[in-house]
Amino acid sequence: MRDHPIPPVTEPLQYRALGVIRGTYRPQDPEQFTRGFLVDSEGVELEAVVLGRVLTLMRRHLAMDQPHLWVVYPRCREADHLHLQIAGIWEPSTLNQIQSDENDSEDEPEASQPVVDQLPEGDDYFSIRGELIFTKPETGDLVLKVRQQPRADGSRPLPFKLQLKGDVPLEHLRHFVSLDVRRQGQGLCVEKFDVMGPMPTRGGNKGRGGGRGPRNAVSRRIVRGTPTNS
Repeated sequence: MRDHPIPPVTEPLQYRALGVIRGTYRPQDPEQFTRGFLVDSEGVELEAVVLGRVLTLMRRHLAMDQPHLWVVYPRCREADHLHLQIAGIWEPSTLNQIQSDENDSEDEPEASQPVVDQLPEGDDYFSIRGELIFTKPETGDLVLKVRQQPRADGSRPLPFKLQLKGDVPLEHLRHFVSLDVRRQGQGLCVEKFDVMGPMPTRGGNKGRGGGRGPRNAVSRRIVRGTPTNS
């Protein structure tokens, strides 16, 4: 298994919105297990749906009354209301045990290595990359447009927008940005941003990695609401 739930970027203009949240999953209805809430340690309820490939893992192998570090796709259908799509968990100790049980044989087991169920970035970390289509530094509001990869049948899902909190200067509007984000309650707050470059023109290549490469990339870290060079 990978040593991190968020894979490294492979293309300069690679879109994504992916993060981790620690909480206990509670189905909205026992008969509809795929819809419910992630409840964090402070009791905040985050609306969530479970993607199909995670269901078997949750039902067969996880203690559902205990908190786990979930890998999620964020959506913001309305301001101050976070919606999550649960895509997996990041719990190497559990996943390694499942794999060991499935591969159990008469062979002598290998010496076990220490397993850490924590990430360097900590809980509630998100990596979000896309086009900055709105920013209002005086209020700390910004919106990113994120494009999704084509589906297996070749169809292309519509892009979606994420509303975030952070101070990104107006000069970076219509640029591709890479954000390090932290969840706070029902919101996503920018901790650091990198400006990868202006968005490709309409005549240029489009898509997940299309267009020109970044020029004069700018990096800023948000410290108590004030951007500084990093």
